[in-house]
Amino acid sequence: MCEILAPAGDEKSALAAINAGANAVYLGLKQFSARSSAENFDIESFERLVKYAHAFNVKVYVAMNTLVKTAEIEDFIFSAVSAWNAGADALIISDIFIGKYLKINYPEIVLHLSTQAGVCNVYGAKAAMSAGFSRVILSRETAFEDMREIASVIETEVFIQGALCTCFSGQCYLSSFAGGNSGNRGRCKQPCRKKYTIDRKGFEDPAYRISLSDLSVGEDINKLKEAGVYSFKIEGRMRRPEYVSAAVKYYKNILNGCMCDKDLSDLKRTFNRGNFTRGLLFGQDKSFLSSAVQGHIGEFVGRIEVKNSKYLCVSQNKFNSGDGFKILRDGKEVGGAVYVKDIKNGFEIASSSRLKNGDKVFITTDSLLNSELLNRTLKIPVNIELSFKSGKKPKIWVNGKVYEGENELSAAINSPISIEDIKKCFNKTDKYPYSVTFGKIYLDKVFVSSSELNAIRRSVFENYFNYISQNTNKRFSVKRFESAIAAGKNSKIAVICETLNGLNADVGILKPSDYLVDFNDLISNFSGEKYLYLPPFMTGKEIGLIKKKLDIFDGIYCEGIYGFELSSETKKDLFVGTGMNISNLLGVSLSVAKYVALSKELTINEAGSLATCNTFYFTCGAIKVMDLIYCPFEKKCATCDRRANYKLKDENGREFTLRRYNIDSCRFELYNCADLVSEQNFTGLLAELTLTENPDLTNGMLRNGENLRNFFRNRTQGHSVKPIL
Repeated sequence: MCEILAPAGDEKSALAAINAGANAVYLGLKQFSARSSAENFDIESFERLVKYAHAFNVKVYVAMNTLVKTAEIEDFIFSAVSAWNAGADALIISDIFIGKYLKINYPEIVLHLSTQAGVCNVYGAKAAMSAGFSRVILSRETAFEDMREIASVIETEVFIQGALCTCFSGQCYLSSFAGGNSGNRGRCKQPCRKKYTIDRKGFEDPAYRISLSDLSVGEDINKLKEAGVYSFKIEGRMRRPEYVSAAVKYYKNILNGCMCDKDLSDLKRTFNRGNFTRGLLFGQDKSFLSSAVQGHIGEFVGRIEVKNSKYLCVSQNKFNSGDGFKILRDGKEVGGAVYVKDIKNGFEIASSSRLKNGDKVFITTDSLLNSELLNRTLKIPVNIELSFKSGKKPKIWVNGKVYEGENELSAAINSPISIEDIKKCFNKTDKYPYSVTFGKIYLDKVFVSSSELNAIRRSVFENYFNYISQNTNKRFSVKRFESAIAAGKNSKIAVICETLNGLNADVGILKPSDYLVDFNDLISNFSGEKYLYLPPFMTGKEIGLIKKKLDIFDGIYCEGIYGFELSSETKKDLFVGTGMNISNLLGVSLSVAKYVALSKELTINEAGSLATCNTFYFTCGAIKVMDLIYCPFEKKCATCDRRANYKLKDENGREFTLRRYNIDSCRFELYNCADLVSEQNFTGLLAELTLTENPDLTNGMLRNGENLRNFFRNRTQGHSVKPIL
C-alpha cells in the first residue's frame, strides 16, 4: 500500500489532483504556509474541499511549516486546531517543539514532520517519533540506505517530482540576509535562481550556477516502494493545475505498470526545468544542475529552418493555435515563439527574436493537452435501488445505504410514475460527482409529482454525500496557551572556528575543514568546553565515523534535530545550533540540551525575551546562508583545484564565500556577502569565525562593539534590528 500525494496551491489544482487519481493532497492556509505566494485556503474554502476530497477517499494534509515566533504561537495553535476541526487528515509542521506541544494538549491530532526539519537519518526520525510525529517527510538529499532504515521505524514521505531547493531544507538564509525575505517564513525570493560567477576556471562566466533541475525519479519510484516508502510527494503548490494532473497520472501509471511514452511527454510539456534529474538519491547525476537555462523548457519537438524569412520546424508532431514554444541555442534560451500554421512535414512559428538554422524548438504550452488534462473528471459510482409502493414511504438504497422519504405514497388514479421517470430523475446528479447505475426498482402504480420526486432525489443525494464525506475527527476547543521559560542570564562566549588552539573563550566549537583528520591536533591547547560542530546533513555512515571521534569532546554542537538522539546515545552534552531555528519559547523550554543557540533570524528584542542561563545569540562573524549537499562544480573531480574557499559573485557584484569541507565526500557552505556585527549583552555570545582565524579578535574583543566594527569592515546588523518578513 502506498500513496501518491499531490500539491494544491488553489482549488483548481486540488480538483485536478483528485480527478487524476491522487490518494492525497497537501495545501496551505492563508497563514503559516511555506508557500505564502500560493493562493492557499481560508478555513471555509478548506472545509469545502475536505468534504469533496473525502467523498473520493482522498486525504488532505495541511502544511503549516514555517518558522513561528513567540508572538505568533497562539495564532498558530488556533489555526492548527481549526484545520483539524475542519477535517484535516494531518498537519505538516516543521517546528518539532510546537508539534510536541500540540501532541501533549491535543493528542488525537496527526502530525507529519516537514522536510524543513531536515530529517535525513534514523536519529532524526527517532527524534520526530519522540515528539509525537507519525510520519517524517525526508530531506531531498537523504541517501537511499538511510531512507530504507528510516522507513523501517516510521512512516516516510519522499519527494519524487518537482523543484529542488539548492540548499539543504530548513537551512537556507540567502533570501533572508541578502533580501530581507525569509524562506523559512514562506517568502523566499529564490536568489538561487539568479546568475552568478565563481572564481574557478571554467565557471567565470555568468550562469545559473546554483540553480537545480527539477526532480523526476521516474521508474525509480518502484525502488523507493520496495525500500518501504509509503507516500510519494509531488512538489508544486506554485504550479498550474495541468502540471498537477500530468504528474499524478505519470506516477500512478508507473506504479500500476501501465506507463506509456505519452505520460512523460505530457509531464515535460506542463513543466520541465533542466530536463529533469534523479536527484541525490543514488548520487549526483549529470543533469543535476541547470546552469544554462532557468524556468520551464518543455519538450523538444524539432529544429529551426529559416526559409524566406520564415521560421519553420520539421516535426512529426501536430500543434494548434495557442501553443507556445521556447527556443534554445547551444543549450541557452534565445527567445520564445508561437504557433502560426501547419506546413508539410512540420509547422511554422513566429518569434520576436532572431532565430537561426539549427536552433532547438521546445513546446512549453500545449493548449490541446492542457484542455485534456483539465477536463478529466472522476466520478463516484452510486448504485441505486428504489421501492415506491402505495401506502408506504418511498425507500431508496444508495450503495446499500437506505434512505426513506417523509410522506406515504398514494395510489395513482391515472398517470402513475414509471421506471423511466425515476431513472430520468435520478440520472440528474446536480452538483454531486456521481456516476449512477440502477439495481432493482420495486414499483406499484403510485403517483409522485415531478417536484416531489426531485425533492426526494436532492435529499437522498445530499445525505449520501454528507455520509461519505463526514468529518470523523475529534473536535477540540482551543486551550489557553501557557508556557514559560526559566529566568536567568548567560554571560559565556562560544566561538565556532576551524581550530581551538589559541582560542580564549568559554566554549570552543570545532568546525574542521576535514572530518577525517585527527582532531586532537586541533583542540589540544584549548582549556574551555570543547564541542564538535555537526552539520545539518549527515548520513548514517558518516555518523558512525564521527561517533568514534567524540571521546575527546564534552559535547556536540548540532545543526539538525538528529542531535537530540545522537547526544543521548553517546552521552554527550548537546549544544543546539542556529540551524534548528529555535525562535519561540516552546523551543527553549522543551528542548533538552545544555546550550541553545537562538535562530539567527530573530531581532535582539525577540531573542531577548527568550534569554535564559543556557541560551546564546549569534552576534558576530561570518553568516552561513546555505548548506550545499552537492558539488556546484558538476563533480568534475579530475580537474578540481580543491581550494578551501571560492567566491560566488552575483549580478550586483556582491561576493559570497563558498567554503569546501570534507566529510566522507566534498560538501560546501555558502556565506553571506557581509559579516555580522550585532551588539548585545542579554545572553551568551555566539561568534562564527570559521572564515576569520584571528587570535587578537578572540582574546577579549568579542564583547567590544567598537573593536568589532573596526575589525569587520564589510558588515551588516543582519536581523538584529530589522525583523524578517
